[in-house]
Formats: sequence, C-alpha cells, structure tokens
Amino acid sequence: MQYINWLSHYKDDRRSAVTFGKFDGLHRGHQMLVEKVRELGNANKINSVVCSFDMRPLYLRKGIHPQMLMTGQERYKHLDGLVDYLVECPFTEKFSGLGAEEFIRDIICDLFHASYVVVGTDFRFGFGKKGDIKMLASYAETFGYELIVIEKERYHNREISSTYAKEMLKEGKMEVVSDLLGYPYELTGVVEHGKKLGRWLGFPTFNVVWPEDKMAPPYGVYLSEVSVDGRTYGGISNVGVKPTVTEENHLLIETFLFGYSEDAYGKEVTVRLLHYRRPEQKFDSIEEMKACIEEDILYGKHFFGMEK
Repeated sequence: MQYINWLSHYKDDRRSAVTFGKFDGLHRGHQMLVEKVRELGNANKINSVVCSFDMRPLYLRKGIHPQMLMTGQERYKHLDGLVDYLVECPFTEKFSGLGAEEFIRDIICDLFHASYVVVGTDFRFGFGKKGDIKMLASYAETFGYELIVIEKERYHNREISSTYAKEMLKEGKMEVVSDLLGYPYELTGVVEHGKKLGRWLGFPTFNVVWPEDKMAPPYGVYLSEVSVDGRTYGGISNVGVKPTVTEENHLLIETFLFGYSEDAYGKEVTVRLLHYRRPEQKFDSIEEMKACIEEDILYGKHFFGMEK
C-alpha cells in the first residue's frame, strides 16, 4: 500500500474505486467500506483508494483538542495490504472551503478518476456539508462513476460509529469497544526507559508514552495482549500517571508481560486492552502497591488460563 499525505501528491492516472471519511478507529462500519473498495479494485483491475480526512488542521483553527481513537500510524498499519492507496487529506482552510460540486469534479473525477465511489448513508461533503448521497447520485452519470452506498452496521440496535465507541471507551467497557471496532482497543508505540521500579519490585515492566491526541480509557489496570518481536504475550497494563511513585502527571501505559524476559527498550510494540480490572489508585506505601499488583498478576494469570 502506498501512503500519501496530501491530495496534491496523488499522481496516479488509473481509474479507481474510492471511499471517503474520517475513518477514526476504522471500526466495523468503516471496514465494510474498505472491503467493498478492495473488492471492486481487484475485480476491475483498478486502484483501491481510502481517502481519510485529517481533521486536525480544522480543530487547531477552532482551538479544539480532539481525542481520537487511533493515530495516523495505527490507521496505516490496519490498512496496509488491504488497499492500494491510503491518502490523508488535511482539512485545511482551503479544502474546507471547497464547494460540493467542486469536490465531485476536482477530487472524485479529476484527481481519483473514480469508476466507483463507496460511501456510507450519512456521508456529507463540501462547504457547509451541502453534498450528500443524493447529490453524488445525481452527478454519477455526468462524471462517469457508479455510486455504491453501504448501509450502517449495527450493534445492539444502534448504529456503529466512532462516537459510540468513544462512549464505551470512557466507561471502560473494553469488550464492547472491541465488538464495535472489530479488534481490541490498542496502542502502538516505542518502549522507553522508566525508573525501573518494577524490576526492583520483582515484576519488570516497560513503558510507552500515550499519544497526546489519542483517547485514553479510564486510568487503571487492564488485562492486555502485547505484540513484540513478532510474538504475542498476555499481560497486565496500567494506563495512568503512577501517582504512588511520581508527581509528574505524565500519561503512560506500563505493562508487565507473562513469559517475557528480554530487553524491550527501543522496540515498537502494540498493546491491546482486553478487560478493565480496576481504577488507578494512590497507595499509602510501596508495600501496599506491591501487594495489589501481585493480586493483579494472579487475576491476569487466571484470565489467560495460566497456572498460578
């Protein structure tokens, strides 16, 4: 898959099947759009394209500090091998002023040379969100593309959306989040050096800094699954600021892996949060904290079906 971070950098003149959206979280509804684009691309020997709107420039102009379900790197990782192109489209002031008809002519037709446009039922585009699926349908014959509208995927009689996933994430309902996304909520990052307190206490951990614009679940202890060096391990993770041992208020995810004893510093890892165990708390002593962590480890071993 080729990654392109500006519309103007897309230079492929081949016909395409393209889908548009913010794709925050790449939840199960998004995955239906991606799968349809992939299917059309393969069947018609044309490019399969995911055009993802990067809303950060708009949020910056409005002074909004968004909390996203995934980083750009994570989106790339999930889409790699599925489509031919991931095109990130920064929502600049110039782009946000583009009229709906201009979007169809300049982006769908002239840039992507679309044979197929795949969108959800609520897709809106153009200045003032004046464009919708009715407008796309009305221009299809003029610009030579076929419009394919995918109905919303539902979960417990509610439409799956990034908003729905965020609501469940705020409540720590990780199993529901996993059902909505189609995969466990995860964080990919590089292991950094910590204070090595866990090693001193007898259960070495590794730290990954939580990205500033990625939404964090409730601070606390989670049962997790971690991929490192091509292998996957069960573990327990603490998402939070470690109030017992520091006052830096620096958001980290700190993880202890079952059966892993190597040096992970500097390695990229992916931590998937499976189950919310308990909230983060400040202990009166290191000994009290150690006893609670030992209980967490026993709980984790039971969760993963390991012998105590």
